[in-house]
Amino acid sequence: MKIEVWSDFVCPFCYIGKRHLEHALEKFPHRDSVTIEYKSFQLDPNARHIPGKSFYETFSELKGMPLNQVIAMNKQVGEQAKKVGLTYRFDTMQYANTFDAHRVAKYAETAGKGKEITERFLFAYFTESKLISDHETLADLAEEVGLDREEVLNVLKSNKYTREVREDIDVARQIGVRGVPFFVFNEKYAVSGAQPEEVFVQALEKVWEEEKEKPALQPLNPKQSETSYCTDEGCEIKEK
Repeated sequence: MKIEVWSDFVCPFCYIGKRHLEHALEKFPHRDSVTIEYKSFQLDPNARHIPGKSFYETFSELKGMPLNQVIAMNKQVGEQAKKVGLTYRFDTMQYANTFDAHRVAKYAETAGKGKEITERFLFAYFTESKLISDHETLADLAEEVGLDREEVLNVLKSNKYTREVREDIDVARQIGVRGVPFFVFNEKYAVSGAQPEEVFVQALEKVWEEEKEKPALQPLNPKQSETSYCTDEGCEIKEK
């Protein structure tokens, strides 16, 4: 079973949804047969870090919302995060553009570290208040999960993996993704948002049952027709 997850590193519900899925997988007896592939998405492609301006102030200006309303809203999000064991520090969080972080994540996938870098970037942003648009910070975080720091810096100095990130974003647009997290099971079923753990359990069970019930391939040639074919023992020619 394959699960594709569109998410952004600055999306609070993406981290919560990730935990819900992980908790559901812990209860799923066939979890070893499940592969997860993280896809790039940007909530704010024009985002930029403004030194000296708090996350609350930036968010307030972007959304046109009163500062006290922004603080109250994010406090509620933080409470939801606590329920799945996450700590969100909005007071010190640093608003950032995530495009380069997504490029590093694509590089990490080629080294078999896609899951590790995804978790590390999310934790760095929400809990450690790291500036994940800063190249040195990204290189440090990548090194922590076992990637070559200099190679990561080389990626960041180039345009490498730009195409792959944009392709993910384009595909999201094509399949109608309007918000993240967005989970696609076996390219057939979708779960949108940080749904409760039970929703993911049901999705896993449904897709697994469907996989088991897949019919064997049906031959298009008539049952009695003779044909020529090869096996590992050789080739047989049927004469007409």
